[in-house]
Amino acid sequence: MLRAIDSHVHLYPFEVNRDPDGWAAANGESYWAALCTRRRGDGRAVQSFLDVSDLLAAMDEAAIGRAVLLGWYWEMPSSCLAQNRFYARCMHEHPDRLMAFATLHPAMGRRNIGEEVRRTSDEGFVGLGELSPHAQAYRTDDPNFEYALELAAGLGWPVNLHVSDPRGRSYPGRVETPLQDFLKLAGKFPDNRFILAHWGGLLPLRLPGAKVPANIYYDTAASPLEHGKDIWGRMIEAVGRDRVIFGSDFPLNLYPRLDAAPNLERFAAEAREALDAEALRAVMEENIRQLV
Repeated sequence: MLRAIDSHVHLYPFEVNRDPDGWAAANGESYWAALCTRRRGDGRAVQSFLDVSDLLAAMDEAAIGRAVLLGWYWEMPSSCLAQNRFYARCMHEHPDRLMAFATLHPAMGRRNIGEEVRRTSDEGFVGLGELSPHAQAYRTDDPNFEYALELAAGLGWPVNLHVSDPRGRSYPGRVETPLQDFLKLAGKFPDNRFILAHWGGLLPLRLPGAKVPANIYYDTAASPLEHGKDIWGRMIEAVGRDRVIFGSDFPLNLYPRLDAAPNLERFAAEAREALDAEALRAVMEENIRQLV
């Protein structure tokens, strides 16, 4: 059972967890704060700020063997570098449990992007993301972003991109992510494998007549906050079990009406109840292993 992989997890260094709002204000990350440090209408936090030991304990409870630490779509290049160094330490300390994707911002410049991609590759990173051109305020045809995609393709790295459902609920910090942008991006860069987070904004369901490139995959991050349990079957019917990748968005609280804190075990159980044996193996292990 511990062979399962959670392919969408976020962690932050101690200095961020200690004072998230203060850190964000001091480091120019107001957008991150708007999304991640806010509270719901009932006063409960949308997510917890947990350390590596908390993640490993949650993984054990949920019978998940490995997790992919995803970067975040930071506004400041310095934040990208700090998170990459933190993730390098996490992987070094727990090589049997943790993998990581590198994060970056085009404002780093072409030379620095090249150096950071090479450095993270040497450190054992296995992908790029979670990135969001729309939230980070650059175009999907930004030359530096395209250069990063070329480097990722050369390394065989998948690229995780943040996508929101165009018919999804409104929340503070929500940014529109036009689905056509991702179709164009995947078509322009056929050598890249793109993982579109959050079920890819339901791209194949929202654009039923669109031709979706074969290099697009979908992760399930934050699913219960937007969709009912029927989404597993609907999306697998639309795209096939080989295109769906299990990801939680831990430590986001996915069941705020049921839990006061993140409950990875509950979400893993939802997946296991929704999928047959073959789909379960593909979604929770095989598909991400083929990409990393």
